[in-house]
Amino acid sequence: MINASVVLYHTPAPEVRHIVELLRKCPQIGEIWLIDNSEFQTEAFMFLPATYIFNNRNLGYGAAHNIALRKSLATSARYHLVINSDIDFSPDTISAIAGYMDRNPDVGHCMPLVKYPDGQTQHLAKLLPTPYDLIIRRFLPASVTRKRTEYFELHSAPANTPLNVPYLSGCFMFLRLDALRETGLFDERYFMYPEDIDLTRRIHRNYRTMFLPSVCITHNHTRSSYHNLRMLWIHMTNMCRYFNKWGWFFDKERRQFNKETLNQIQ
Repeated sequence: MINASVVLYHTPAPEVRHIVELLRKCPQIGEIWLIDNSEFQTEAFMFLPATYIFNNRNLGYGAAHNIALRKSLATSARYHLVINSDIDFSPDTISAIAGYMDRNPDVGHCMPLVKYPDGQTQHLAKLLPTPYDLIIRRFLPASVTRKRTEYFELHSAPANTPLNVPYLSGCFMFLRLDALRETGLFDERYFMYPEDIDLTRRIHRNYRTMFLPSVCITHNHTRSSYHNLRMLWIHMTNMCRYFNKWGWFFDKERRQFNKETLNQIQ
């Protein structure tokens, strides 16, 4: 069985209904938790085929998902899907990834190929970032940072080859619950943004964390920190917390994991 959780924050009702309907089309899906960080609850969500949990305040992304993950760990489920509400996929996506995880018990976390609605690829399997990648690059023109971006986002990786990478995006995290029992859940010190990096690299220590391009989903991604000064401040604050934890310029594990990832490509 596979459980799933979706964190909401002023999320449009049609979008929430759509993701629940998609998940319910997958026979392997058991519990679905809708964790609402909004200021006001939405009564309509209580009537969806999912468990609606209203927090009455914004706990942050990782802390909200942890509410569902703790409940999931108490069930007989083997996997848990952390998924954004703005994701589209075909019903066989879940069974394809679950089948891959069943055949590869050393895989603790898996993410499929992610595309924009217009078909362009989102490069969401990445190296572990340096401060340049997460902070400095944000304020420079794309023409200046293009080569570094392509390096960081592994643009040179073979198109159809699975890769064991230390950073997979939080928009769709297919997690082995046994790996979480060993590794722990999201670090709740982060309010938003680097919690997916942090969790993936911790799982990566003891399991493979796989980018699986044979399976594809669509993500209606909006980069809110590029359009909203408050979100930019949150972005920067949490990136600083990440580097305070793992190291700004001296991060031996980052160098090791990134070297191993690049060796797969070369």
